[in-house]
Amino acid sequence: MTTKENKTPTRGLKNRHIQLIAIAGTIGTGLFLGAGKSIHLTGPSIIFVYLVIGALMFVLLRAIGEMLYQDPNQHSFLNFVSRYLGIKPGYFIQWSYLLVVVFVAMAELTAIGTYMHFWLPGIPVWITEVVILALLTGLNTLNSRFFGEAEFWFGMIKIVAIIGLILTAIILMFSHYHTGANTVSLRNISDGFQFFPNGLSKFFESFQMVMFAFVAMEFIGMTAAETENPRTTLKKAINQIPIRIVLFYIGALLAIMSIYRWQEIPADQSPFVMIFQLIGIKWAAALINFVVLTSAASALNSALFSTTRNLYSLSKINGDKILKPFTKFSKSGIPLNALLCTAILILLTPFISMIPAISNAFVFITSVATNLFLVVYLMTLLAYLKYRKSSDFDPEGFVLPGASFFVPIAIGGFILIFISLFFFKDTVVPAIGSVIWIVIFGLITFFRKTKTAE
Repeated sequence: MTTKENKTPTRGLKNRHIQLIAIAGTIGTGLFLGAGKSIHLTGPSIIFVYLVIGALMFVLLRAIGEMLYQDPNQHSFLNFVSRYLGIKPGYFIQWSYLLVVVFVAMAELTAIGTYMHFWLPGIPVWITEVVILALLTGLNTLNSRFFGEAEFWFGMIKIVAIIGLILTAIILMFSHYHTGANTVSLRNISDGFQFFPNGLSKFFESFQMVMFAFVAMEFIGMTAAETENPRTTLKKAINQIPIRIVLFYIGALLAIMSIYRWQEIPADQSPFVMIFQLIGIKWAAALINFVVLTSAASALNSALFSTTRNLYSLSKINGDKILKPFTKFSKSGIPLNALLCTAILILLTPFISMIPAISNAFVFITSVATNLFLVVYLMTLLAYLKYRKSSDFDPEGFVLPGASFFVPIAIGGFILIFISLFFFKDTVVPAIGSVIWIVIFGLITFFRKTKTAE
């Protein structure tokens, strides 16, 4: 396939694609498999945690949306860091985000191999990993519309699963269904309610888990340049996010805790499996395995898309000759060389998985990646504050109301979450690892000569 310089992205994504991408990218194992542990940590007050993190992410997305609305031709919202904070901070954040998403993609590919092993125990995991990666890479070589179509159906499966859970809870509630000694009711949430049932430390520990459930919501900022009518589509998608948070996250949690008393929900089981088994679906484990498999495939597909565009953007802002091949587009408007390089990096996953005892190190790497998302968010918000003071600011555009009040609050919230990671056993080592990356690569970036593209 031949490639060419093409400064105008192919606008192949439609409104319905962006609407699903805006919410489906954040629905994954953090909710389907992690809801039980989240509820176990702090009970019904986990709803408050979801609302707080959701509000912080909404401020972030409105800030990203305002900048993209003013310049919708950007392939990555990270370009604004280079524009408003400088080339060196932009170089640092572009590479950090690229590596973060590659590591996340590797983790998702490993998860896919594990989920496929549920149905194909006789086939080596690495074979299924290579096949799935090849299929998704092939899909991404096509027009971005095909990527959007895949994400639409991946997202639809997850949304149907959550709506099914909520409807099940409503039906059981009105039929006064009994689960052992208890009746399905909202009273199961309020009875014995305490804001810190397991102490203040467990409450704050839950913030990290909920943060993990929300990371990648900013991915919508990678799709703006490839949508039809980007300003209209982006504005609508971002403004509907609060409604979706309440419906899908809060609705799912309320449904779970109305069916089972929150004090009795185990931390090591998926509440989704428990509920579908309760209503007589004996193959509930297989059902949830299918849902989380599509979630992982969706995350991997999104990682391929966003890392490809990020590598393209990085090659443009830095202007290095070694990165010049990544500025080329295929005939279908795809940064093909950047895509193939991304796929090759992710292809290391099966080989890493073959190394004895690497699983712990891999979990560590992905944990560090999650922490670095917070750094990306913070630098993006700082860039936004500079944008508001620049001549680019459009007071008639998609302006974030009360930005001078809400953005500093969001920055403070993300900082507090990052600091909290140093106080819990499961997150302290990854937190230290992310600081090491920030210091070492930050110094490399500071002393390295960079230049903009011609």
